[in-house]
Amino acid sequence: MNNNSEISESENEIPPVGDKTALVTIIGRPSAGKSTFLNTAAGERVSIVSAVPQTTRNAIRGIVNTSLGQLVFIDTPGYHDSEKKMNLRMRNIVADGLKDSDLILYIIDSTRNCAEEERLITELLENHQDKIVIALNKIDEQNTLKEHARKFIKANLPSVPENRIFEISAKNDTGINEVLKALYDMASVAPHLYSEEFYTDQEVDFRIAEVIREQAINRLEQELPHAIYVQVADLEQKSPNKMWCRAFLCVEKESQKGIVIGKGAQMIKTIRVESIKALRKIFDYKIDLDLQVKVDKNWRQKDNTLDKLLN
Repeated sequence: MNNNSEISESENEIPPVGDKTALVTIIGRPSAGKSTFLNTAAGERVSIVSAVPQTTRNAIRGIVNTSLGQLVFIDTPGYHDSEKKMNLRMRNIVADGLKDSDLILYIIDSTRNCAEEERLITELLENHQDKIVIALNKIDEQNTLKEHARKFIKANLPSVPENRIFEISAKNDTGINEVLKALYDMASVAPHLYSEEFYTDQEVDFRIAEVIREQAINRLEQELPHAIYVQVADLEQKSPNKMWCRAFLCVEKESQKGIVIGKGAQMIKTIRVESIKALRKIFDYKIDLDLQVKVDKNWRQKDNTLDKLLN
């Protein structure tokens, strides 16, 4: 679906009066499909996607404009039970997003058992049940456990009615319109938060860094997916059609540097070339990328680094 798509309404439904607007926080376990949902709903690549759990580190906004109004989604990091400093920071981002949102979209991976991490999420949500829509994702998979998920919801979020629980495939764009329609029905009539041509509020340097990180972790997922961050050091608009960027792939240890560079510098070359291709699909100008690797020793334990990366 695209960013300005029409959401079909049945003949028996009365269209809402006025334009609706809502800030919607997306919550779920790592790899539940939150970023895929957001990209599909917005019709653009707003949030990076990877098979690696906890790819999303920030609260990323994606904007969906339709004939019914504007939904501003906040894609939060996967809620993960861990006492590591970086994971605690990411959990705080999730909790803060719930406080500030008008509505909540809770995405459950229907192929996994609803275990301890899912229970922790429902504890966070139990006082917000009046503003929750639930999407059971990956129903296209053969090993779906959607009935198990429904029983879990009924036991842990009993005030969420059946008509706010949907079965979807974010990857295949199945059931997305129904989820959006439910969110619009719950939204209030209010002025839009962004102009209609916007599909994200991310700055250029952040988007570039996220694309590079996506290309890196999808190629290094077995070796060091979470030990990498990207620093955009310089941006210069050379002409209306060309931007120059110097960026660094930062790792925690000297021994990791060689892995990212690769034999004959082949890995870093591949990450650079594929990042340029991906960026060309996002921006209407070419980005000339100077990509290097450097060591920021034990960066995941440094508060000043985490302050810059997690917000």
